[in-house]
Amino acid sequence: MNAIPADRLLWEESLPGGNHWSGRLRRGTALRLTDLQGGANVSALFYNAGQPLERYSMPDTLKSQHTGFLTAGHVCQSDMGRVLCSITADSLGWHDSWCGVSDAAMVLARYGEKRYQQHRNAMHRNGRDNLLIELAKWGLGARDLVPGVNFFSKVVPDADGALSHVGGHSVAGSFVDLRFEMDTLVVLSSAPHPLDARADYAPADVQLAAWRADPVGADDACRTQCPQNGRAFTNTERYCGAAA
Repeated sequence: MNAIPADRLLWEESLPGGNHWSGRLRRGTALRLTDLQGGANVSALFYNAGQPLERYSMPDTLKSQHTGFLTAGHVCQSDMGRVLCSITADSLGWHDSWCGVSDAAMVLARYGEKRYQQHRNAMHRNGRDNLLIELAKWGLGARDLVPGVNFFSKVVPDADGALSHVGGHSVAGSFVDLRFEMDTLVVLSSAPHPLDARADYAPADVQLAAWRADPVGADDACRTQCPQNGRAFTNTERYCGAAA
């Protein structure tokens, strides 16, 4: 993991396991997610901060880059053919892009009930409600929930197409770096992955750190990963008023 230059660091914050976070990341800013304990899952949604009707598109992201998972060199595309963010570094090589998030019924059936009234911050939270809480802070709601990314999680199909969660994929210190190519609303949940087979509700804490990124060059690995990425970067630069 490359150290974040101290003179570029903007802020650091801890996202406790099972909790939620949202914020606006400006164009030219990078965000590092670090699994602090191993076994983390961070479900992420991305929206154009200025016009949130434009948001992350899982189908466009995967088909344009001919992949079923995300890793370094890939970008997260919007439904307008622009790049919301790029994955510039990644210690794991695989992040789930298929499975969505847990809901209250899933968490209750798998882990039992722990309500805030009795357990306070040790309550059982689920991914869907976490994301809805954060979306509401920005005037968004259930109709704005779209398929997102589950960072730190790996899911694989068997010969019949059934999906299974790969336990032990992320260890303490695993990280992924995102560079934002347009002003982006980022919404995160650190609740367990919906296919995580562990019997105990023990979501891992995650460290967030933001810094000023280097400019994107013509030979940038995310830009040149495939022709579709190059076109998406050009669309983004035109939208943002930068030189193409």
